[in-house]
Amino acid sequence: MYDAIYLVDDFEIVNILHRLLLRKLGLEGRAREFTDPELALEDLRHALYGDQRLLILLDINMPGLNGFEFLEHMVKEGFPPSIDVVVVTSSVSEGDMEMAKKFPQFVRDFVVKPLGLGKLEEILKRSFGP
Repeated sequence: MYDAIYLVDDFEIVNILHRLLLRKLGLEGRAREFTDPELALEDLRHALYGDQRLLILLDINMPGLNGFEFLEHMVKEGFPPSIDVVVVTSSVSEGDMEMAKKFPQFVRDFVVKPLGLGKLEEILKRSFGP
């Protein structure tokens, strides 16, 4: 199970909807919401210690720092493999799906919005990473 679940989407309503899904699963207390991916990265830098398992639901089309740039920072900064990233986006672009595959150490799934309860349960039940 994840110690924290990061919701990173520039639209606050999307984060709220994801938090409500987590509430239905009894996991709302583990949610950390960010509409600014830079702030999410900063929080991650300070939250990483030990064998903490983290899940990030990450949008890719965001102003400023997009989801792929976010992932590039994770790689450059040597974030641990105990972080699972699920790209949750409105993009159905094959190019975006291929780009996500360039980060296999983190990206575990690519989900087209809206993320539903069934899909979130499936994501949480899978055994990702170490």
